[in-house]
Amino acid sequence: MAPDIRLAGLAKSYGAVEAVRDVDLEIAAGEFFTMLGPSGSGKTTTLRLIAGFERPDAGRIELQGNDVSDVPPYSRNVNTVFQDYALFPHMSVRENVEYGLRVKRVAKDERRKRAEESLDMVRLSGYGDRKPGQLSGGQRQRVALARAIVNRPAVLLLDEPLGALDLKLRQQMQVELKQIQGEVGITFVYVTHDQEEALTMSDRIAVFNEGRIEQLGAPNDVYEKPANLFVAGFVGVSNVLERDGKRFTVRPEKIRILGEGEASDGYRVEDGTVSDVSYAGMITRLRVELDAGGELQVVRQNLETTSQDALEEQGRKVRLGWRDVHTYAIEKEKEEGS
Repeated sequence: MAPDIRLAGLAKSYGAVEAVRDVDLEIAAGEFFTMLGPSGSGKTTTLRLIAGFERPDAGRIELQGNDVSDVPPYSRNVNTVFQDYALFPHMSVRENVEYGLRVKRVAKDERRKRAEESLDMVRLSGYGDRKPGQLSGGQRQRVALARAIVNRPAVLLLDEPLGALDLKLRQQMQVELKQIQGEVGITFVYVTHDQEEALTMSDRIAVFNEGRIEQLGAPNDVYEKPANLFVAGFVGVSNVLERDGKRFTVRPEKIRILGEGEASDGYRVEDGTVSDVSYAGMITRLRVELDAGGELQVVRQNLETTSQDALEEQGRKVRLGWRDVHTYAIEKEKEEGS
């Protein structure tokens, strides 16, 4: 069975800037697939190429086994949800959702039925007569989603759709989007620069940098087994150390601050001095300068610690320990020759 999306040797340049460089990728039917990377990494350009808003300079784009590289956007069985939602303020919620069906000349009764079904899927039953200006940011985002899925596309493309929301609402919508995707069964291709969003929502992640994919895999693999220094530094917080000519990463949450006299069996232990402390409510982040060179960031849960207790850690000598199973080697040739 052909994947919903196949990209082969995809390339796109703007003048001297190579926005997308030789991207090969397959996205299976029903996946929640995320393209993650910093600004200018090529993820949004790749999404626009899939949507048909840009034409590739080289390579091929297939949707469900059909080459659509030269097919215009309106003839591709995909829909796109943007960050600004692009709702018509003078139309009701129902009219906004029905708009694409009207363009396709779907009968009025069928439009109404499908619009109500889509609003129900995004938990907005009963909101059809309201105007977008009467809704919250999260509700407007769901209207945009309903308008996209009402056309029953094979693939839904989402270009940083939660970027305009505040943190708490964004976290709530992450959960809701994943639930909705599971219910409708449509392939979602999601673009974001937010690592937490990618790790929380995705079946697989492609980490983009300078127009190419640095790593492709499940969220736990990308987080725990970064392919190179870029991925280790961009996806979450990763400590990189070099010892005995070998370079490896260890995540902050895997490191323990050993108590005085505590047995260190099974741990790799290094001594250091706390150089910086950041109290963040549930956790405290500590930066430790190691006696053997380099530094580590450590996180500690504030089970019984107050902000004052945390700040008093500054300048303290500590012993840090972590298990070898929680480290991951980064080969130098991967970083330098990638």
